Amino acid sequence: MIGFDYGTSNCAVGVMENGQPQILSLAGHGRFVPSTLYAPSRDIIVNWLHGRLSAEQQQEFSKQRSFALQRGQAVLRELKLDGIVSDLSFGQQALENYLEEPEEGYYIKSPKSFLGASGLQPAQINLFEDIVAAMMSNIKTLAEDKLQREISKTVIGRPVNFQGLKGEESNRQAINVLTNAAKRVGFKEVEFQFEPVAAGFAFEATLTQEKRVLVVDIGGGTTDCSMILMGPNLKQNISRTTDLLAHTGVRVGGNDFDIQLALKGIMPSLGMNGMLKSGKPVPDNSFRQAVAINNISAQTDFYSPSNRRFLNELILDSEDQESVARLLKVHDNKLSYQLVNSAEQAKISLSENNHHIVTLEQLTAGLTVELSGDNMLNAVTRELKQIADLMHEAIKLANCQPDVVFVTGGTAKSPVLAKFIQNELPNTELVIGDHFGSVTAGLTRWAERIFS
Repeated sequence: MIGFDYGTSNCAVGVMENGQPQILSLAGHGRFVPSTLYAPSRDIIVNWLHGRLSAEQQQEFSKQRSFALQRGQAVLRELKLDGIVSDLSFGQQALENYLEEPEEGYYIKSPKSFLGASGLQPAQINLFEDIVAAMMSNIKTLAEDKLQREISKTVIGRPVNFQGLKGEESNRQAINVLTNAAKRVGFKEVEFQFEPVAAGFAFEATLTQEKRVLVVDIGGGTTDCSMILMGPNLKQNISRTTDLLAHTGVRVGGNDFDIQLALKGIMPSLGMNGMLKSGKPVPDNSFRQAVAINNISAQTDFYSPSNRRFLNELILDSEDQESVARLLKVHDNKLSYQLVNSAEQAKISLSENNHHIVTLEQLTAGLTVELSGDNMLNAVTRELKQIADLMHEAIKLANCQPDVVFVTGGTAKSPVLAKFIQNELPNTELVIGDHFGSVTAGLTRWAERIFS
């Protein structure tokens, strides 16, 4: 049995050893595998997955995906004729393959962000299910190689609310995708636990007395808050329903911080906030669409032929044509993920440094942008306000004040965030958890609790 954090930013699995959760180091990936996938063509993902299934699973899968498998076979033949390797890659290797030739292949980061999206057609849901299953299959195989035994039971983390506009309908859609994917790749028993609750379990193991804990879990795609009653006499309970005093969640996370930093810190170098020859401001919609990597509709619009024609006209109409021409280069070379990745690296760097230099050689030789902690704060003001509202809503719903605020998630490492939360609740103890490992450790503890 494992705890499985299928995260928006990273994936990790944990097992219990000598009464303590241990996060597995998976081959060359380490303990945390970036939630990314790269394929030479999107159409062959289904074929790769089919080849990883058992004979019994393959038979059923072939019935469900017959047309997609036929189309993928045709693409595989073309790739072979062109001498292109048809394997998938994951984690950091997927990013490197994408950055090598951004205009080629199919790259997806954080597919979890799309699982609750509204308006998805059955073919799109099938594609996301196959992407998730491929990633889970890779993680499961690596974990089994590490442990030298089969894994059949898992607790998977989930946000209080997935990204989506239809509330519980979006949540059901996302859970169905995750459940189908997990069972397809060989997990026989699949359970879910709220990620902020799981993070709270890890913190609870350190407590020596009962406390009211406001867990703030800032993931890649969502932020969840849970007010939980915790203590040494409570942690052995199988059911914690009465201890969960309140839940709140919002579709704001680390990816949004990256996107906003890319938009407000990098996009001005591509002509955003500039002026047209007419004296009017340069329209900013295409700049926003370019970095909206968690919005399928926005990305589709940005990379459409009609938008390319618009960008050509925008260059001619702009006072600073050289800068706006860089946005056209983003379009032609499919550089959206590359720009947001640069912002993400800046965010990480600014958690330890006052300044960070972003290199934009792919757009213009010698072009750089210097970003600071103040740039970061100004870029994410709206997102911080949403997180603050979420915290206060959880406190109101729980009808009590927390003794401790426990913050976890990759973005929790940012001093900008820690200072903001402390200012919101100045008289409450603030504890910053294991930025990536708290949820995995809690899921692992819960897996042992319910499967033993």
